[in-house]
Amino acid sequence: MNSAPLIGFGQQPCGFFPRRYLFAKIQTARRLQRELGGEIVFFYHDSDHDPRETRTSLRHRKTNEVAQLNFAVENKLQRKFSPLFLKRIIADWPIRTALQLPNYVEDRLIELFQNTVAGTVADFCLEMYRRMGLLDGIRIARSGDPTLRRAACAVSEFFVDVLYEGEIVRARHEAGTLRLHEGGDSFVTLPATIFTKEQITPTRDTRLRWMQSVLHCTHYIAGAGEQAYLRQEEAPETVFVCRDTIDRPDEAYTQHPN
Repeated sequence: MNSAPLIGFGQQPCGFFPRRYLFAKIQTARRLQRELGGEIVFFYHDSDHDPRETRTSLRHRKTNEVAQLNFAVENKLQRKFSPLFLKRIIADWPIRTALQLPNYVEDRLIELFQNTVAGTVADFCLEMYRRMGLLDGIRIARSGDPTLRRAACAVSEFFVDVLYEGEIVRARHEAGTLRLHEGGDSFVTLPATIFTKEQITPTRDTRLRWMQSVLHCTHYIAGAGEQAYLRQEEAPETVFVCRDTIDRPDEAYTQHPN
């Protein structure tokens, strides 16, 4: 356990300009650090596979209408089921997207976007957050990191990264089988396979215990949605803190770094 405070927060990649609720978590963490000292760690859940997580909601600078932009990746299977750290961005997506950005953000942010080079969705988001100055002095722990996965505790509910039709997909492990959820009541059952800890990531309900077994945060900042499902009793040594409120939390944070 840590002798000094370790202030943690977690989030999936949430748009190439991060959603405002992530900015609020970062600001809450920095406020706690000023009060308590210690270190901040960002649990970057880049193993999530849901493409909706990376929608970037931007307001038109003249009409104020909201548009949603998202990454284009190499194929449908990747888009639906591959972890975000393995969704490969189509080569011309940055150029096409940059042409749309003058309607929504100022030139300095467009320049940051154009200077960001990364092959996958998760890497692109993380590099943008860094270039915006949001992560200065913050340690990053990635759920896709094999070293972190090896160090984490075993959990009863989990996903497994496995090869399927030429792509790595994130399949839910249930009752000894691996399944992909196609929507509604439709599932694809994958062939049985042997897997190791390096392929395993937790479900939403087991994520806190899995993360804490490695990070040992003394304080954890939870968003509004997290508060509804976090099993706080599984981390009795941790102080849970609600993130600071922010207006339009689901929209993109688009202020240029100072």
